[in-house]
Amino acid sequence: MIARGLCIFLLAGLLLSPALPAQPSPAPDPTPAVSSSASTSTSYGATYTLTPEQREKAIGYARARYRLHFFAFFWSVLVLILIIRARLGPRIRDRAESLTRRRFWQAAVFVPLLVVAESLLELPTAAWGQHLARLYQQSVQGWGSWLWDQGKGLIVVIVVAIPLVWLLYAFLRRSPRRWWLWFWLALLPIVVFLTFLTPLLVEPLFFQFEPLAPKHPELARAIEQVTVRAGEPIPQAKMFAMNASSKYNSVNAYVSGLGASKRVVVWDTTIAKATIPQTLFVFGHEMGHYVLGHIPRTIAFLWALFFVWLAAGAWILGRLFGIPGVGGERWGIRGLTDWASLPVLFLFVTIASELSTPLISGFIRAQEHQADVFGLEAIHGLEIVPDSSRAAAEAFQILGEENLADPDPSPFIRFWLYDHPPLAERLRFAAEYDPWSKGEKPRYVK
Repeated sequence: MIARGLCIFLLAGLLLSPALPAQPSPAPDPTPAVSSSASTSTSYGATYTLTPEQREKAIGYARARYRLHFFAFFWSVLVLILIIRARLGPRIRDRAESLTRRRFWQAAVFVPLLVVAESLLELPTAAWGQHLARLYQQSVQGWGSWLWDQGKGLIVVIVVAIPLVWLLYAFLRRSPRRWWLWFWLALLPIVVFLTFLTPLLVEPLFFQFEPLAPKHPELARAIEQVTVRAGEPIPQAKMFAMNASSKYNSVNAYVSGLGASKRVVVWDTTIAKATIPQTLFVFGHEMGHYVLGHIPRTIAFLWALFFVWLAAGAWILGRLFGIPGVGGERWGIRGLTDWASLPVLFLFVTIASELSTPLISGFIRAQEHQADVFGLEAIHGLEIVPDSSRAAAEAFQILGEENLADPDPSPFIRFWLYDHPPLAERLRFAAEYDPWSKGEKPRYVK
């Protein structure tokens, strides 16, 4: 979708989800009290274990999501090709130019009409993702609420896209040969600013957040021990519980924001379904993202990747629009500086982002492993966590059962789609990681 190609870079911090790959939902898709005696359905072990029924369900859900991912990509490409061939861009351009001569206000007319048209055509694949989440009991969100989230997400994309598209075409018109470089340089401060604003303005549109300590004081006190143990105090004001149970049955947590807006968020489903030691490992993992600077590193990585996208796009599109009979004139596009060329740019970004998926997934997968190590080390030696490996392995078992993690993804799927190590691998590592008994130094928390 446009939203993926446009916002994958702008909202980079949201890529740092620490549990399993996010449920297929548009949302960047009374909480029971925590009890230290909460039980799990599986005893401690070094392997990810499912009953035959659970295994069949997890594999079915995973394969359905894999198929949906690739179908949605090809559907997006087809939709954009149809938009180009139907000359929708030129029609919207003519309407925008007839209403105003000011370029910014032309963008304010053109961009929303194009984005809404594409989003409506791609709505079936988004709806199928929600259907799968409901079918496999990962989502409890009603269709009305889901459509409302889609609408809010669309508004966010439009608000971000209008000034970005206006800026892009300003560079295209004023610097036909270097537009891509100036736009790339301008993106970094924009990305930093939007990453800072996301937890403050965007995330609350989809979920409610409240400070963790007032309703979960025992957990908050235990978390303070983790921060002291790791030598990186995180104020309780930056710890939040999210009412994920209003929409999901699955469990998760994440870190987002930048600078003063940086925060650690634990889903209320995680708090309800895990013991305090297990939840402390989840928090320790999130603290790893926080302490190891994964959000700014991800922004830097994606900014470098976007340099390649823009340089390649400038070369390919420049030649495409320069070929007589093949370029934009046959589609009613006056040239690359014409508003009507935007669907062609979106088509390039959609293909480039999909082809870059393995690279992005591999980069984030490495960070997730680092965060797993940090989480294990952060809770080791705490009185409330007598066995850090056991707590982490049990937490992964719960994540697998609740989120229907694929017990055995194929090498190709892991390479292309997994921005986290497979859960079975994470559980096995957690159960076996023990540098202390081997006389080795921990990697991060000394």
